Amino acid sequence: MSDPPKASSSGRAELARLFRHEHGRVVALLARRVGVAHLAAVEDAVQAAMLAALHAWAASGVPLRPSAWLYQVAWRELAGELRKERRRAVLRDALRDEEEPRTWPDEAAFEREVRDEQLKMLFLCCDERLPEVSRLVLALKVLSGFHPREIAARLDLTEANVRKRLTRAQARLRQDPPVDQPLDAMRERLGSVRAVLYLLFNEGYLSNAEPPIREELCADAIRLGTLLAEHPMDGSPPTCALLALMHLHASRLGARRDSLGGLLLLEEQDRGRWDRAHLAEGAAWLARASAGDSPTRFHIEASIAAEHARAPSFAETRWDRIAERYEWLMRVDPSPLHHLNRAIALAEVSGPRHALETLGGEVPEGLEGSCVGEAALADLLRRAGHSDRAAEHARRAIAAAPSEPVRALLRRRLASPE
Repeated sequence: MSDPPKASSSGRAELARLFRHEHGRVVALLARRVGVAHLAAVEDAVQAAMLAALHAWAASGVPLRPSAWLYQVAWRELAGELRKERRRAVLRDALRDEEEPRTWPDEAAFEREVRDEQLKMLFLCCDERLPEVSRLVLALKVLSGFHPREIAARLDLTEANVRKRLTRAQARLRQDPPVDQPLDAMRERLGSVRAVLYLLFNEGYLSNAEPPIREELCADAIRLGTLLAEHPMDGSPPTCALLALMHLHASRLGARRDSLGGLLLLEEQDRGRWDRAHLAEGAAWLARASAGDSPTRFHIEASIAAEHARAPSFAETRWDRIAERYEWLMRVDPSPLHHLNRAIALAEVSGPRHALETLGGEVPEGLEGSCVGEAALADLLRRAGHSDRAAEHARRAIAAAPSEPVRALLRRRLASPE
């Protein structure tokens, strides 16, 4: 089959974004053809196809249908490699009756097929037979093409531990392949699926790599979350609340950078640049989420995001309500981060000294040495006039920052006293 006509040439950064979007789609389709037991071989083939695309597309332009191009190249790579290895008899049998497609379905049919297969792959990665952290690691690697280093930073693991978990998860799926079943039969995995989407969105909202904001990851999390919420097997209040949360935060993405690409704090953002379509979607999903009787962390976090969205300005934000909701969140989902965020909200209500008293003057246990914990305490100390201690915690925060844009933001924010 001849290649599709070429579009205009793109830079490497654009290719990287495109690869991130296409990775999970192509993996899901190939794994469906040969079985999830051979996931490692599928991923290797997709990586080889992307390497080929990096050279071919940079020279002659991105195909108008990149998914088709990547799928066909990956399929040839997968079939050729596994046929050479005689010991892979089972997979060779699976390939025997498969031929490279001579035609490619129209775009609408292709999107329907990808929708179902990628959603099913998300549930398969959340197999309850795998440890919870391994489910997250596998889904982030398979569906979004995360490098083990990125996964390690997001989950607070070492890269070696991430690689070990990936190897073990792939071995488990290879030795004991999951039974192919309809999505409705995998309903008990919804909690793990939502956790993966939450992490995927957060990595896009503030990445542990550069660039610090990766809008395509946020869009991918919202797209998969929408597929989940609109599927007959779900549509549950927690999933709707998660979608509301993601849309409300996504509304700020375009306002979080200045004209030079530097990061901006919430109080520095031009609220006129907040995306009204995302705000409307967030409000609509939050209304649907209210049908439930038991609020989850996603409900409460979305209600906090909605308070920010309603506020005409940073100064006019109803910080007392936000502090109350963080207190509620701590009861539903105890976390040192929620404790820290409540203190930050209290600082806007009754001043930084009150916030420091709430924290006992220290970074909450579990956040010591982290960028977010050290930076928040440094800022409260700075505002309360404790310049020496503020400078020490600022140094720790900057040293722990995941990227240069975040370090630049911290230097600017924490450099001068009130």
